Amino acid sequence: MWITRVVSAALLTLGLAAGPAAADSTPSPSPSEDSAAPTSAGTSFRTAAEIGQGGTATASASAGDYLYWSFPADTGQRPTVRATVKLPQEHAAQTWQIDVYDGLRRRQACQYGAQTRTAAAGAGSVELACVLRTVRAWSEPWANDPLPGTYYLRLTAVGVRTADLGQPVAAEVRVESEDMGGAAAVDGRLAEPLVPGVAVARQDEGGKDEDGSGASAVLSGVEPDDGWSSGRWSDRWVWTVSGAVLAALAGIGGYALTRGAGRPARVPPNA
Repeated sequence: MWITRVVSAALLTLGLAAGPAAADSTPSPSPSEDSAAPTSAGTSFRTAAEIGQGGTATASASAGDYLYWSFPADTGQRPTVRATVKLPQEHAAQTWQIDVYDGLRRRQACQYGAQTRTAAAGAGSVELACVLRTVRAWSEPWANDPLPGTYYLRLTAVGVRTADLGQPVAAEVRVESEDMGGAAAVDGRLAEPLVPGVAVARQDEGGKDEDGSGASAVLSGVEPDDGWSSGRWSDRWVWTVSGAVLAALAGIGGYALTRGAGRPARVPPNA
């Protein structure tokens, strides 16, 4: 009887814990898929074209141009950037490269993927990919860990002959992310995500700032559909609590099975 109760309680606890974890690991569709994708790229960090998670952007440019896009990456995500460059019919060998920078404009290394590729002479296209490290909610000031906020993608040709400079090319980039869940969670969080730039927003209720201008500086730029989740509750804590509950149930079950062992049987007194 005690064993049945302990096993039932353990299975119920695992079911409750696995439910939120499974829900968190399922990627939700991004509104960027429904919105119009950008058809041009920026020429610097400040003019980078904004794309969302799951979105595809295109741009027409010339060989030798620097093309910039920006996208949001939140805690627990492992972004993957893919780029395809369609080349003219006649060209010499060209080397293309994608670089990814975080909100502090620190270059982020690719965990794996073909970040740099050389297109042979006359090749119709070249494909590039970069899988970043998992975004952390917090990091030491001296570390170069990826943190939640805006990320910049730069696409350019690093090896182009003078005769090929200015030839028309067509670029297509796509950003996707895999949710790594509580396994990538860490203690601590940022006060604000690394989203560069500020925009001045008028206060609707007639409030005044310290300078009396009635305007407040707010972070601007792309962000996830459900907002930034840095430092929120993660399934890491669910599994931790579940483990503690299971350990307690195992202790109770063990005690129930072994209690009374070694005690002499009670003998009723003689009548």
